[in-house]
Order: sequence, then C-alpha cells, then structure tokens
Amino acid sequence: MVIDRRSGLRQRRILPIALDHMRDDPVVLLEGPRSVGKSTLLRQIAAQRDGRILDLDDPATLDAVRTDPATMLSGDQLVCIDEYQRAPILLDAIKAELNRRTAPGRFVLTGSAQHQSLPGASQALTGRLDRLQVLPLSQGEIDEVHETWLEDFFEDPSRSLAPLSNPTTRGEYIERMVAGGYPLALAASSPAARNRWLENYVSLTLSRDVRDLSEIRHGALLPDLLQRLAGQTAQVLNVSKAANSIGLEQNAAARYIALLEQVFLIYRLPAWGTTLNSRSSKSPKVHVVDSAIASRLMRLTPSKLAQLEPAALSEFGHLLETFVVGELRKQASWLEGVYPPGHWRTHEGAEVDFVVERDDGTVVAIEVKSSSRTQPSDFRPLERLRDKLGPAFAAGAVLSPGEQSFKFGDRLYAVPIDRLWRPVK
Repeated sequence: MVIDRRSGLRQRRILPIALDHMRDDPVVLLEGPRSVGKSTLLRQIAAQRDGRILDLDDPATLDAVRTDPATMLSGDQLVCIDEYQRAPILLDAIKAELNRRTAPGRFVLTGSAQHQSLPGASQALTGRLDRLQVLPLSQGEIDEVHETWLEDFFEDPSRSLAPLSNPTTRGEYIERMVAGGYPLALAASSPAARNRWLENYVSLTLSRDVRDLSEIRHGALLPDLLQRLAGQTAQVLNVSKAANSIGLEQNAAARYIALLEQVFLIYRLPAWGTTLNSRSSKSPKVHVVDSAIASRLMRLTPSKLAQLEPAALSEFGHLLETFVVGELRKQASWLEGVYPPGHWRTHEGAEVDFVVERDDGTVVAIEVKSSSRTQPSDFRPLERLRDKLGPAFAAGAVLSPGEQSFKFGDRLYAVPIDRLWRPVK
C-alpha cells in the first residue's frame, strides 16, 4: 500500500463539532499543539460564520490588542482570536464584553498552551468557555477516511470481525509511526526534511512557548528532560529517574514536566479505576503527544525499528503503544458523553493500556501488543477488568499488527490496529 503523505487541506473532524458547540456556548476554545491546523480551522469557521480574525502571532495585532483590548473586541460580529495566550488580558476584555451582551458563538479562540496554565484564566470565563482539543491529524484524516471505530466498538464490537483486504504490513505501521500527524511534517519532501522540521518544532516550542508560561531557572535542561521522557513513552511516569539522569532536583523536574504538558509536547494518561480495589495503581503513564516527535527524540529510524533484536523490539513496542493510544485519544475527543480516558494497572502488574468510560457507566478497554500473533495471555488483564466491572464492561480488545480478527471470549476481541482507520463496509 502506498500512503500519500502530502498534507493538503484536510477536513478536520473537529470542525463540525466546533460549529455545533457555537450554537450554545459564547466562547469556544480550540486548544492543542502548535502547527496541527488550528489557524486553518479558525479561518474556516470565520468564513462560514462571517467572523473577523485577530492573529496574535502578528506583532502589530498583538500590540494593538495589548494596548486597547476592549476596542479590538467590540461589536456584534464573531471575533476569532488566534493564539490568544499571547495576550491573556483578552480574557478579562471578553468577560466584560459578554457582561454587556451574552449570546452563543460570540468568540472562537485558538491556543497552544493549556487554558488552566495561564494566570487567572480558570476564573475569567467560568461557565462561558467550551474547550475542544485539536490534536495532530489522525490516520483517517490523513487517508481521508471517516473513522468511527471507538464509537462502533461501544455499540457493536462484532463489527471489528468483518474481514478486510490488503492488511497493513509491519513496515507500513513503522512508516505511519515515524511520519506522525503534523501536517507540515507530513508534507516534507524527504525523511531528512521531516526530521529537520521536527527538531525545529521542538526547539521553538521549548524556547518560545514554555518561556511564555514561566520563568525557569534551568531552561538549558529542558531538551534533555524531554528526551528522557520520550525514553519513557508508554510507560509509568518515573519523575525521579528522569530528574536524576540529568542532575535536576525532583521538584523542579515535576514543575518542568507540567510545563511540557501545558505546551502539548507530552501528556500524562491518568490512572483509571483507582476505586476498583486497593491494589489499583494511581500513577499516570507518560506519552509523547505525537509518535513522530517521540521517534525523533529517541533517534528511532525506520531501519532501527525494523530490526528484530531485543532492544529494537522493545522500542518498537513502546512507540507502537504511543501511536495507537494517540489515535484512540483522537477518536475519543470527537465523542460526546465520554470521560477523559486513562489506563488501568494493578500493583501486581496487570495492565490495560487504554480505558474510556461513557456517561452511562459503560466501559471499553484496549490493550496494545506489538506481536503480530495474539496469545491467550494477552487477554488476561482484560479478563480481570471485565470480571471486576461486570455488566458495565462493554467490550475489550487486544490491538496488534496481526492480520486476523476474532472473538476470544465473553466481550473480548482480537483486532488488527489498522481497523482504527479502515472502515468496515
């Protein structure tokens, strides 16, 4: 299979969701990493809703907004503000404008830093702000396919058993992992050009966005810390190990990890089901937000990942889990009525990589395996979680690079990873 990696203008799944939320919410915030397409989304929204755009990456616009935010926001026309975190004073001006006239769809913001990381942000627009995540392109968005696997797995998991032709090869999975989901990285003319873009992206995010949020004493250690965290991707976060490896005090490392999460370079997948029993772990897992960035930070090339020696197989497994969990997070972000996903782990070592719960209490659980052959032992953590949850357990799946899908037992399935973005006819 030949994968077209040209970026083009993609129809983002979040666009109709944002337009729908604008019918009820005065302010909609599209937040996520830089360069994932938020500005393009904002232009599309402005075009469809007759809005005007304030781009705060433009120095003249930024100066005008900082000097007189009330005048820049006045009027009844939709105002779309790109990279609003450059001028947090805008939040108070928006609040004042909404006090004058509250109506749905007044403002749409984009931000490349988590809202709660900005001074005073959590109080400024309480009850008036709807936050939507914009993540790197999903595999379905890249292939121009409408993905519904996670939603379907809640409703009818047996759909995953339908046969598909032309299974994805191990080499094709590796290609997808190292390419990631950033449009400009996908548009690069060569692997070397893509690597340069990824390195520049990380460097600029660390030097600009992190320092916009906080004055840090050991900024020179941030790249080293990020690299150590990339080495932990898809594993339980070990702050002391990362800190000690670069000679950083543990409390400082914890603060810097929070900053790296706030600018969307990493994320912590929280522990889920900690009340199921006293043996459930409360520690989060850490993931790099995009598998291409993870592979570049770890210096994992396609040829290294294709090797069949133990170290390479271990790195392949961790990167594959980060890739798959990233795809599942994207699909979860498009669904209404689901709680933020997590992972489940016991102190005895039983582990389920991805768990998502709906408002009605039903749960879907996913285990990611790097071997193409699914073994009965792969299902044991899922069996344990199913037995603890009882009827609330909707379905569980072992996702692997294998070609076969089958039902293993009560509400348990083996599913090839590419079912996530290859719809069943």
